[in-house]
Amino acid sequence: MGRYAPSLAAVFADAAGVTSDQRVCDVGCGPGGLTRELVARVGATNVAAIDPAPQFTAACRERNPGVDVREGVAEQLPWANAEFDITLSSLVLGFMSDAEQGVREMARVTRPGGTVAACMWDTATGGMTMLRVFWTAVCQFDAGVEGESQMAGTAEGDIAERFRRADLTNVVGGQLTARADYVDFDDFWEPFTFAVGPAGQYLQSLSGERRASVREACRAALPPGPFSLDARAWYARATVPIEAVSPE
Repeated sequence: MGRYAPSLAAVFADAAGVTSDQRVCDVGCGPGGLTRELVARVGATNVAAIDPAPQFTAACRERNPGVDVREGVAEQLPWANAEFDITLSSLVLGFMSDAEQGVREMARVTRPGGTVAACMWDTATGGMTMLRVFWTAVCQFDAGVEGESQMAGTAEGDIAERFRRADLTNVVGGQLTARADYVDFDDFWEPFTFAVGPAGQYLQSLSGERRASVREACRAALPPGPFSLDARAWYARATVPIEAVSPE
């Protein structure tokens, strides 16, 4: 997913309203694709980031000196209440063990009147072309596979509805578009062989013969030589409500 990060991070940060002089948090930062964009906008000392994978937090910290990078989970964020102006989560909601709790924690660490925002690839209707090509190829041999289509946040409106259930206000949803370039088919295929993410882990579970069949089905669906693929993500942003002040 790294090659999609620069274009997705920019449009996601725009949609979330990230500008200078804000303190922001990147929940599920991975190796730091979105974190880097946030640093460029608000400065490293105004950015915090967290991920459960130690290898990702180490990479994020190395690539973004000065950022408060921590190892931990979205469902139990290590920051105090109302610490950030904007809390974001890119391509992570569907991987949380409890997405509802993750959203509540994002809201907790965001100040009243601040913004919570999240995005996930559109795998429910195939808007993430790379994953659609892979899972369509898989379904030629195993029609019962759901792939990533049932994950939280991957259907239109799902993230916005989760924000409403968390009592966030001013909920706005929409779509974001990213793009990635590939030198050739091998450039497309090799990352799947690393057993990373649902697609890579599924591929690793197959026999060598079935793996080769999926590979050739993917090759048949893509053009020869260099090519580019678009990817659609669903996103939502919302406001942490300001509690009414009781008259004295």
